[in-house]
Amino acid sequence: MAPTLLTLAHWSTWAVCAVIKLPQLAAVLAAGSARGVSVGSLLLELTGFLVFLRYQIYYGYPLQTYLEYPIIIAQDVILLLFILRFSGNMKRALFYAVIFGGGWYVLTWRKWIIDLAMNLCTFISAASKLVQLRCLWQTKDAGQVSALTWSMSAYTCATRVVTTVMTTNDLAVLIRFITMLILNIWVTATILHYRKTKKTD
Repeated sequence: MAPTLLTLAHWSTWAVCAVIKLPQLAAVLAAGSARGVSVGSLLLELTGFLVFLRYQIYYGYPLQTYLEYPIIIAQDVILLLFILRFSGNMKRALFYAVIFGGGWYVLTWRKWIIDLAMNLCTFISAASKLVQLRCLWQTKDAGQVSALTWSMSAYTCATRVVTTVMTTNDLAVLIRFITMLILNIWVTATILHYRKTKKTD
């Protein structure tokens, strides 16, 4: 039973992550606007994903426990480029590429750097969700923010809680996924609340 559950969790996570940002990308492209989508939130999320991926690779964890991260990172980069394009800030793309590329290599200069980064990764990823929540609360409008993308993120965090317990049992990783699960549910609920409020106005 346990191997079947683990396999199901891995495959369903990969399947969801293959399309996780597509609803958000579609909403932004259809509107020709990134209204409501926080660039700060996306940059923090991307930072958290890159640190987490680097940590998993550094410690030689099984590929199936983090295979979705390169896929999500690629989708986040595409989303970031569209947001920068629609906001007229494409010049910043090169700056972000240099920062993220440099950071990728700096993370593994010393073991203590990657360990510290992983411990901070939970706070960085949590901050990304809180920045998006703040944006929603300030505007009281979900704009182009996709509830489907955020609910899929909650699902993948829930499956990764299960897979982490069943494989590596890494406490730092487990705390990260539980925290992200709670915050992803909160963001999803907030988006749905403002969508409902907008429809009744």
